[in-house]
Amino acid sequence: MNLSEINWDPNAAGTWPLPVKATIILIVCGLVAGGCIYLDTLDQITALETVEQKEAELRATFETKQAKAANLPDYQYQLTQIEASLDEMIKQMPTEAEVASLLVDISQTGLATGLEFKLFKPEAPVLKDFYSELPIKIEVTGKYEELGLFISGLASLPRIVTVHDVNISPEEKDGVLKMQATVKTYNEAASTNPVDIAKKKKRAKQ
Repeated sequence: MNLSEINWDPNAAGTWPLPVKATIILIVCGLVAGGCIYLDTLDQITALETVEQKEAELRATFETKQAKAANLPDYQYQLTQIEASLDEMIKQMPTEAEVASLLVDISQTGLATGLEFKLFKPEAPVLKDFYSELPIKIEVTGKYEELGLFISGLASLPRIVTVHDVNISPEEKDGVLKMQATVKTYNEAASTNPVDIAKKKKRAKQ
């Protein structure tokens, strides 16, 4: 077939040889299909990928929540245990009325072990989340065994007492040491939350 002999006038397309017609039809169909894919199908593919990604995120979220739901009884039990421990610790915190007597107990513990107080200075309370720290700067002198008995005695007090920033240095006398430290006790901070007030009253009755 000689292509130069074909009349390429579109008006004479009916006279074109069959292979030429088939080729042109295939080209036109390809262009139409390509246009449809470009104008419509690509957007649908993008939307499908977005939906699939969202599905994966929702599936992961569901699995996480399902795991939490399956472990809910354990979480509730742990929360109960934590609340019980917290209540027990709060019970060991001195009330405002007990702070003065606790300060006396701390000083008496030191004197009972044979220590000599050079400094006993309560400082301003430090407010925390639900409690207040009550720091006391102390400076005592005594023998090593007496210092150990003093720290042990503080730990055995019925209220929570902790020792921080300990600095021990020798004195001029043989066997005598000087200890500088911050002793802290704790007091439950006042709350205006009715639930907290009710819990506090309940603990006070126990």
